[in-house]
Amino acid sequence: MFITITRDTIYRIAAAAGVCVLLAVLLTRLPGGGDDTAQAVADAEEAIPTAVSDWGLSFQTEGQPPVGNVSADTLKQWNAYYVGDTSKPKIYITFDAGFENGNTPAILDALKKHNAPACFFLVGNYIDTAPDLVKRMVEEGHTVGNHTMHHPDMSKIADQAAFEQELNGLADKFKELTGQELPKFYRPPQGKFSEENLKQAQELGYTTVFWSLAYVDWYTDNQPSDEQAYAKLLPRIHNGAIVLLHSTSETNARILDELLTKWEDMGYTFGSLNDLAG
Repeated sequence: MFITITRDTIYRIAAAAGVCVLLAVLLTRLPGGGDDTAQAVADAEEAIPTAVSDWGLSFQTEGQPPVGNVSADTLKQWNAYYVGDTSKPKIYITFDAGFENGNTPAILDALKKHNAPACFFLVGNYIDTAPDLVKRMVEEGHTVGNHTMHHPDMSKIADQAAFEQELNGLADKFKELTGQELPKFYRPPQGKFSEENLKQAQELGYTTVFWSLAYVDWYTDNQPSDEQAYAKLLPRIHNGAIVLLHSTSETNARILDELLTKWEDMGYTFGSLNDLAG
C-alpha cells in the first residue's frame, strides 16, 4: 500500500507540531524543495526572536562555556560576541563602570600587577567625574569601551539618530579628554538589546560585547562575600570567557589580585578584546 504525501500535507503536519527543522528536511526531499527552502530555514534560525530583549545565559557543565539565549554564530553576523575562542585558555576581563566610588584604583593596581588588559565600559557621567582614572586606564594599556552616554534601555530605541547620539556622545567626551578616538567596543546597558540594535551598532563600526560569566556584584549596599564571589567565578570560568565585573564592587576590588592568581594557577591567560575577531 502506498500513501501519497503532498507538500500541503507536510506543511500542515509541521505547523501543527511546530517543528521547522522537520519541514526543511521533508521539503528538500520533494521536487522543487532544494537549496532555496534550506536557505530560508537557515535565515530564520539566524534571526533573533522578538521576545528576546535581555541577554541571558544557561550554565550546563562546570568549566564549559554557557549557552547564550542567542548563539555565538548568530551574533557574529552583526559583529557581536559573548565568548571568545573556546579552544584556548584565554580570558577577556571587562568592567562596567557607571560611576566611581573609590574602588577602581585597587582594581587597576591588581590588573597592572598581573599584566592583565581589561576593557572598561564607561558612561558619560564617569568621564565627567573621574577623568584622571580614565586617563590612567588608557596610560596603562586598557581599553575604554562605550556603555552609552546615559545608560538607557537601548532596546527601546529604534531611531538610528537617537541610537547614534547615545554612542557618539560618549565617544566625543572620551576624545575631548584623551585626544584619542574611542575604541569601537559597545556593551548594551543592562544587557538589553534587539536585533535592530545590533545592526545599528554594526553600522557605526562597533563590536557589541556581551559576556559569558558574571555574578551579582552590582548592589553596593549588599556586596557578596569573598567566598560567594569565588564560588561563582572559579568553577564557571572557561576557555574564551568574557568576564563581566563591576568596578563599583568593593568585593571585586578586594579579591581581584587573588582571583587573577587563581585563574593563572588554573592555566588561563588574559587577552584583549581586540583579539576577539582574530
